[in-house]
Amino acid sequence: MNKKKSASFFTEEENARIRSAIEKAEANTSGEIVTMVIDHSDSYREAEILGAVLTAAFCAFLFEITIQIGLLWFSNSGWGAGSALNAEIVLYGVSLWTYIPLVIILFFPLRLLFRRYEVLKLPFVGKTRIEEAVRERAVRAFFEKELYRTRDETGILIFLSLLEHKVWILADRGINSRLPHDQWQELARELSLGMREKRACEALCEVIGSCGEVLAQHFPRKADDTNELADHVLHH
Repeated sequence: MNKKKSASFFTEEENARIRSAIEKAEANTSGEIVTMVIDHSDSYREAEILGAVLTAAFCAFLFEITIQIGLLWFSNSGWGAGSALNAEIVLYGVSLWTYIPLVIILFFPLRLLFRRYEVLKLPFVGKTRIEEAVRERAVRAFFEKELYRTRDETGILIFLSLLEHKVWILADRGINSRLPHDQWQELARELSLGMREKRACEALCEVIGSCGEVLAQHFPRKADDTNELADHVLHH
């Protein structure tokens, strides 16, 4: 079983910085900010199969072309011009009887390759499919981690999916009743860009700070406010 990348995505120092950023952001608001990092939002099995089939077909095609060129060269240089018809028959037999079995044989190791190196699947996954997968996985995480159970329904999840380099920010009903979801889209794009630029921790701390500022304006901290949700980075 492959070791989860999400568990080691941030260093201990970076985890401490993120925790400190959350504590600072929550100091002036009743909102609760939670961060979560996962390896991927979906297994994308259809891309795994499609990629393996197309790659196997392409590799088998290259093999066939190589064999045909080799046999043509051999027939012209070794058998003489009078054997051209026999060479064409041999070539037809090679193409007919080896291409499809070769595709089938190559499919299985290639599928394992796509499964092991998941980044290979992405060219075979549509943009809309990825967006939906990240959104659905973020919603599921929101309920799995019980972020909806805060007193004033002011939990907010900053969800990072590493394979897709996608971010989804999801707020509970208490926040959504005052702030539209579009409020968080620009912050999500900034963090996604930070992930691609290899400065995820810095970008995440900035986004956490921005979330804290917005929440403080609309949901100021109450006298009896308590820390209801974890401040450390969650994994799955």
